Amino acid sequence: MSDPARPVAVLVGPPGAGKTTIGRKLARRLEVPFLDADHLIVDVDGRSIPEIFEADGEAGFRRIEERVIGETLGSFDGVLSLGGGAVLSPVTRERLRGMRVVHLTIGVAEGVKRSRGLGRPLLAGGDATARYQALLTERAPLYREVAWTTVSTERRSSGKVVSEIVDRIESGDPHLRGADGRS
Repeated sequence: MSDPARPVAVLVGPPGAGKTTIGRKLARRLEVPFLDADHLIVDVDGRSIPEIFEADGEAGFRRIEERVIGETLGSFDGVLSLGGGAVLSPVTRERLRGMRVVHLTIGVAEGVKRSRGLGRPLLAGGDATARYQALLTERAPLYREVAWTTVSTERRSSGKVVSEIVDRIESGDPHLRGADGRS
């Protein structure tokens, strides 16, 4: 089993759920470093995510993502935010077992609104709402599979979300309800 203290928390969830924003604030609150897996991929590969998708396709991107996440999970002691599709890899899901994985949830309409125009190749073109719903349908069971706890970011301030996650981490209780009664 993985050391539950390494990383302190791993954030997963669909595009627009707030993984990067919440991750940065959570790391600051816990006084640990923050890493965003998508930024690591860009740093390691030297190309933007849209460029990787264009040149190597989604399969090529996922291979790079799986490798970078695997290397990071074993050595990082902070808060790590994963890209929305990272859970598609069975290898990554296995590596996440026993870790404090926080599944951030959001509704389709809000997720689409937050994700528009952010260079997300899988949401580009066509009906963004239908594409987002399809991603969520495919990935939601995988997020639940790896989750230690689940927290909604829908219509909630990032501060309240972070406080709820901190309370759960510090108590060791993944089901602890937030002060606003939501989880």
